[in-house]
Amino acid sequence: MSFRKFITTAFVLGAGATAALGQAGAADLPAKIAKKAPAELPFFLLVDNRVTFSWMPKGTDPGVFSVRPDGSIKGTTAQQGYSFTHFDIWQYGTNFFTISLFKSDHNDPANPCTNAGVIFNPGTGVATPATCEGATEIYGVFRSTLGWNQIFNTNAFTMGPLRNISFEVGMDANSQNTYVSPAKRSVVAGVQFEFDLPYKGYFNAAPLLYYEFYNRNAFTQCGAGWQLPAAAVPGVNCLADGNRSFNPTWALELNYYMDLGFLPPNMQFWSISGRAAWYGEKGNENNPLPGTKTAIEFNSEPIRLTFDASKAFMGDKYSHFVDVWVAYHYWQNKFGLDRKVSAVCRGNSTCTEETLYAGVTVKF
Repeated sequence: MSFRKFITTAFVLGAGATAALGQAGAADLPAKIAKKAPAELPFFLLVDNRVTFSWMPKGTDPGVFSVRPDGSIKGTTAQQGYSFTHFDIWQYGTNFFTISLFKSDHNDPANPCTNAGVIFNPGTGVATPATCEGATEIYGVFRSTLGWNQIFNTNAFTMGPLRNISFEVGMDANSQNTYVSPAKRSVVAGVQFEFDLPYKGYFNAAPLLYYEFYNRNAFTQCGAGWQLPAAAVPGVNCLADGNRSFNPTWALELNYYMDLGFLPPNMQFWSISGRAAWYGEKGNENNPLPGTKTAIEFNSEPIRLTFDASKAFMGDKYSHFVDVWVAYHYWQNKFGLDRKVSAVCRGNSTCTEETLYAGVTVKF
């Protein structure tokens, strides 16, 4: 970022002032006021913190379902979401961080239920009825960019609609108290291309390297999953601690935002935004064990329609202090599980998540 320059005009002594000073020597005359140092920009040019409550009526958790009395499968679960999001812009780039807590209904049960209303005892291989509360998941996402224009103090990476190119790094992590007890850890690194859209909008595209190096699954743990302890062979059909490590792969993450500025002035309270991300095949489902291959994962929220309630009722000064929104969510091959061939989700449709959901976001 270029710093603001403030130039102070020198005070010149007039003839009348000289006469009033009489016989004063040159050393007694007021000197020109020195130029002020350039004003320092604050370290953070923008800090934006928000909390969100959301409700998703038809979430999924791969492999988790219940059987209705008529024999049909119910593979969806209602989820409540509680999120904190931080975004900042500083002199050389941006930082984004969000952490969310998702609370499921009874169709996605917490440990010790292995499925809705069922406890599986790996020691006996017998499933018994049970009632478990809904699972709780904590999921965090971090992304940070360093702009090439800022690093190299140039505008060479701004041309036409292209606003900047940036280095990007990030990390995802989650933990869930289900029987499977996943604990995902992944990192990304690459570049981001930033484009301008009309009406204060933007579109970002980031081709990345994706590496998921840790993701626990209780069903892969020797003696604690699908096989009895006597049949467990570490490294052949189970993992000693159940921790899977996948192959590095590619990823592409897109996101956009735009105010609906073409609406009449008395209706300019609406905006649209969205995101989409593809993650490549990363080995087998229980890598490094042999087995079913993973598939390309597609996780998207192609459109979110937001109503700026605080601006509508309290004026421009309070724009986006309170947002009410509705969105469409589509997640195919969830967590890389192939919806067509994986035994986890074949016949129960739990590896595809498709739902409308809504929420309220408050800025503070």
